[in-house]
Amino acid sequence: MVEVFSGRALINKEGDLVDPEQALRNKVVGLYFSAGWCPPCRDFTPVLCDFYTELVEESDPPAQFEIVFISSDKSTEDMVEYYHDMHGDWLALPWTDQYKHELKKRYNINAVPKLVIVKENGQVITDKGRKQIRDQGLACFRNWLEVAEIFQNFKC
Repeated sequence: MVEVFSGRALINKEGDLVDPEQALRNKVVGLYFSAGWCPPCRDFTPVLCDFYTELVEESDPPAQFEIVFISSDKSTEDMVEYYHDMHGDWLALPWTDQYKHELKKRYNINAVPKLVIVKENGQVITDKGRKQIRDQGLACFRNWLEVAEIFQNFKC
């Protein structure tokens, strides 16, 4: 995953720049392609927030999982509003970064919402993250971890 965002900066909800090298190392990463104008996105984002909170914020130690929001909003203002109002405490690609178009092409994103779960090197674990979270809840993370082949400190 570090490779996918190499040389780029991500942001957190406070608007601070985050180094993807440190933030995504040894983690399963969910690339969340979404937009505030999209009703199915607004429906799924709270579900994803709960999933993330249970895995990362309420687990001890925190699960090796991070989400990167890649916006399809119409403007920076729309993205920031949606990100702050509805999203969890995860990372985002800045709206102004045109790399989002390359990511959409690379991961075959034709519609939102789409949650693509990837290994640290960007290789796809599943492009059905949204369905798996809805159908299996937290149990799907264990499968993602096994496929990712990363050092595990997560206990189910």
